[in-house]
Amino acid sequence: MTNFDIIKKFTEGTDISEILDHALNNESLDINDGKRLLECNDIHLLGSVADDIRERSCGALVTFVIDRNINYTNICKSKCKFCAFYRAPDAIDAYVLSIEDIVRKVDEAVKLGANQILIQGGLNPDIPIEYYEKMLKEVKNRFNVQMHAFSPPEIVHISKLYGSTIKETISRLHDAGLDSIPGGGAEILDDRVRNTVSPKKIGWKKWQQVMLTAHSLGIPTTATMVFGHEETVEERIKHILRIREMQKRYHGFKAFIPWSFQSENTELKGASTGLDYLKIVAVSRILLAGHIRNIQASWVTQGMDVAQMALDFGANDLGGTMIEENVVRAAGVPFHSKNINDFIHAVRKLGRPVAKRNTLYNIIERY
Repeated sequence: MTNFDIIKKFTEGTDISEILDHALNNESLDINDGKRLLECNDIHLLGSVADDIRERSCGALVTFVIDRNINYTNICKSKCKFCAFYRAPDAIDAYVLSIEDIVRKVDEAVKLGANQILIQGGLNPDIPIEYYEKMLKEVKNRFNVQMHAFSPPEIVHISKLYGSTIKETISRLHDAGLDSIPGGGAEILDDRVRNTVSPKKIGWKKWQQVMLTAHSLGIPTTATMVFGHEETVEERIKHILRIREMQKRYHGFKAFIPWSFQSENTELKGASTGLDYLKIVAVSRILLAGHIRNIQASWVTQGMDVAQMALDFGANDLGGTMIEENVVRAAGVPFHSKNINDFIHAVRKLGRPVAKRNTLYNIIERY
C-alpha cells in the first residue's frame, strides 16, 4: 500500500473525508470546503494530507534564500492599525535612507552571500519617482542581485503621485532595475477587513490589478497573507481562493507566504497560536494544489521550531536568512537573522534534502 493509499484510508469516516478525498484526487475545492477544513480540529489529519500533496507537488527538497530586507523610509500616510513600523513625518525617529545608505546595505549583504534584496517602505508623499529609479539603477549597476521591491500599495502610491498608470509605473521601475514584486499589502483580500484595519490603503481589487499587471508584463511576484486580527474564517478562505483565481491568469505568483499577525505596539489585538499557523499552512497547500508550487514557512513570526513543523504541514520553503528585518521587529517580535547552517540543521533533522535558491526558486546550491 502506498503512502497515498494509507492517507486516503486514514481520512475515511471523518467529517471532512469527502473533501480530503477530492483534494487527494486533485479536484478543486470551493469556499465551503475551505471553511470546513479550517474549522476541523484534527490538525494531524490536515497536516498528513497537506504533506502528501506537497510531496507530490514539489518533492522532499526544502529551499531558502539569502536576503536582506531594506526599508527605505518609515514615513507613511496610510497609518494602518496593524502596523507598528510607520512614523509621521515630524516624528523624532522618522527617516528616509539616502541612495548611498541603500547601496552600502546592499554591499554588506552581498558580501554575506545575499542574492535577493527586498526593498519596501512607507507611502511617503515627499519622495520623487526619480529616487526609486536611481535606487534601482545604482544597485543593479554595481551588484548581481534580484531586486524584489515595492509592494502593490507602493506601486499605486507612486503612480498616483506622478499621474501615470499602474502599467506605466511598473514598466518604468522595471526598466530601472525592478526584477520582481513582493506580496506585501495583501493582509486579507477582503474590503470589509481592509476598511477596518487599513482604511487608507488600497482595496483588494487594486492589489489584484497591480499583481495581474506585473504578471502580464512577465514580472514575477509573491503573494502574502496576514491573518489573526479582524478577519473571519470565511474571509481567510476567500483570501486564499482569490489568490488561486489570480494565479490562473498568468501563473505569475512564485510563492504563497502566510504570516500570523503580531500585535504588540499596534492598535489591534491578535490571538492566533502556533496551531492556527500550522492549520493555515496545511489548508493553503490543499486549496492551492496545482496552482502555486511553493509555500513558505515563517520562522520570523513563529520561530524556527514551528517553521520546522510547518515543513511537515505542506510548506517546502523556509524563506530568507533576513540579514535585516524591521517591520515585524517593530511589532515586538525578537529578531535574530539566520545563517545557512541554521537552515541546514533544521531541515536535516527532518531527514529532508536542503538547497539554497534564488527569488525565482531556481536552485543555486545543494547541501
